[in-house]
Amino acid sequence: MGAVNTAKIILISSLVTIFVVFSMLFIGRNWLAGYLVPEIVPAAEQAIDPTLYNSADQIIQAIEKVNPAVVSIIVTKDVPVFERYYESFDSQSWFGGFSIPRVRESGTEEREVGGGSGFIVGPNGLIVTNRHVVDDNEARYSVLLNNGISYQVEVLDRDSDLDIAVLQIDEPLEEPLDFAQFGDSRALRLGEPVIAIGNALAEFRNSVSVGVVSGLSRSIIASDSMGRTEELHEVIQTDAAINPGNSGGPLLNSRGEVIGVNVATSRDADNIGFALPSHEVSRAVDSVRQYGEILRPFLGVRYIMINPGLASENNLPSEYGALVINGSNPGDLAVMPGSPAEVAGIRADTIILSIDGVELREKDLANILRDKTIGQTVILEVLQDGEEKTISLTLERKL
Repeated sequence: MGAVNTAKIILISSLVTIFVVFSMLFIGRNWLAGYLVPEIVPAAEQAIDPTLYNSADQIIQAIEKVNPAVVSIIVTKDVPVFERYYESFDSQSWFGGFSIPRVRESGTEEREVGGGSGFIVGPNGLIVTNRHVVDDNEARYSVLLNNGISYQVEVLDRDSDLDIAVLQIDEPLEEPLDFAQFGDSRALRLGEPVIAIGNALAEFRNSVSVGVVSGLSRSIIASDSMGRTEELHEVIQTDAAINPGNSGGPLLNSRGEVIGVNVATSRDADNIGFALPSHEVSRAVDSVRQYGEILRPFLGVRYIMINPGLASENNLPSEYGALVINGSNPGDLAVMPGSPAEVAGIRADTIILSIDGVELREKDLANILRDKTIGQTVILEVLQDGEEKTISLTLERKL
């Protein structure tokens, strides 16, 4: 009898233990599942990487900051209006008379003939764009702001060295203007995020594209629809989409600073665009503010850049530098009369080796001069009459 009671007690205890264990497992099932299989948490419930969120949010903030300062440039011009008419002719044949369709000019009317992009750089309505956007002296130009307000603008100056122009709103402002700030394009790094904003295809204004800096200090030959070409140096390469109509719009860094002016795109590859560096563009804007026009430092020489091939063919004493030469026409002098170069004793066949310690190997003379200012004194290392000399001269205004 005692053995039976003991067996009953053991059985009841076991059942109670099993019940308690299963109860605890049931109560803690959620904690246990999370501990054993954390990877089954749905993607929608996983935590968002704050780094990615902050990066995207920073780009959005940069766009919101600068977008009101980006303008669409409208190019209009008086163009002939043609009408069709029929000229009647009498005939003596049994077929009777007949009419010939003709076209004749019937006055002119103002029409939109082009467009581009630009951005405001001052509260008084100073605007930067590409020179090729506003290169027609007979056309009229206006800008359309992102808020829909339109203003007539005057072209203050077109840069002869860079493909930029500076415009000025010449109507009373309806409200205060937002304007963009320049950043330092010399601090750019490969892979840095950039944002392009512009009037894409001259139709979709303030279109935004995002990419990275894919190249620095490029040299390109840009051409327009008229077949005209120009050589551009030190440009920024980016994979942010730059379409026709984006010309003159800003290229921004993630802080919303203008680090370039969109200027060209490659026709032979996808997602390769180019922008003029802001540190050069800002100098032109500063010149307009100070002098009312774009002025560049002036040395006053006609030259050709030397490379090893040219040096070998012409038996030159240096494989690098800028060789001062006369032009092909009788009046194309090697050194401009009264220029800083003439005053300093530079003459034809002089080779300029360096400026302020920067050798003219990879960099063109004009590119180095663009980094200088009017009135700045520079030190030139030159090769003249078989001797190396050091020359000091002061750069003047380019006439």
